[in-house]
Amino acid sequence: MWFMSKNKLNVPTSDQALPGRDRPMPVPDAHHVNGNPLRPPFPEGLETAMFAIGCFWGAERIFWQAPGVFTTAVGYAAGHTRNPTYEEVCSGMTGHTEAVLVVFDPKAVGYGDLLRLFWESHDPTQGMRQGNDVGTQYRSGIYTYSPEQRTMAQASRDAYQAALSETGYGAITTEIVDAPAFYYAEAYHQQYLAKNPGGYCGLGGTGISCTTVLGEVTHENPVSAK
Repeated sequence: MWFMSKNKLNVPTSDQALPGRDRPMPVPDAHHVNGNPLRPPFPEGLETAMFAIGCFWGAERIFWQAPGVFTTAVGYAAGHTRNPTYEEVCSGMTGHTEAVLVVFDPKAVGYGDLLRLFWESHDPTQGMRQGNDVGTQYRSGIYTYSPEQRTMAQASRDAYQAALSETGYGAITTEIVDAPAFYYAEAYHQQYLAKNPGGYCGLGGTGISCTTVLGEVTHENPVSAK
């Protein structure tokens, strides 16, 4: 039997984390909104990104609405437990974030555009929380699939930090690391806010725009953050 962590603000070590299981979580074959597949293989020419910005219900909706995004899925990443359940992640004993996998067409939307949506959609200075959601699973993260993505993510962080500092915000706490394993969340979490339009979304940005500070890394036709 596992028990809820007494301190959900500290990521457990691999020795402390729950072991998990070998069997992946079953998920629908198709995206509830656009009908595209949730799992690979994906069509040739598409690229993958992964972000964590708090509760993944609202986070996924932000990205599936962006033009050029082929599919999205919610899951768990950057922890230790293999194929965790939602209850295990919420216990604080897996180390995972609530993450969104984004598969996109780089000819239609740039990685810089996705970074702008990421920064503008939450407050990246809050540490192990986002709004009223508190716990390690709500921390901010960018998980990169190439050296180019990592360079762009770091440059965007530095530029956005300068903009935030000018308005009195503290240090960005976003983790930027190579993409870890992505474990799909339960089927009912996938595209949750499309299935439940009145469902909870606790995300809120700082109101500081990235349009200017990220100009050097965005696509020539930037998408709307609204």
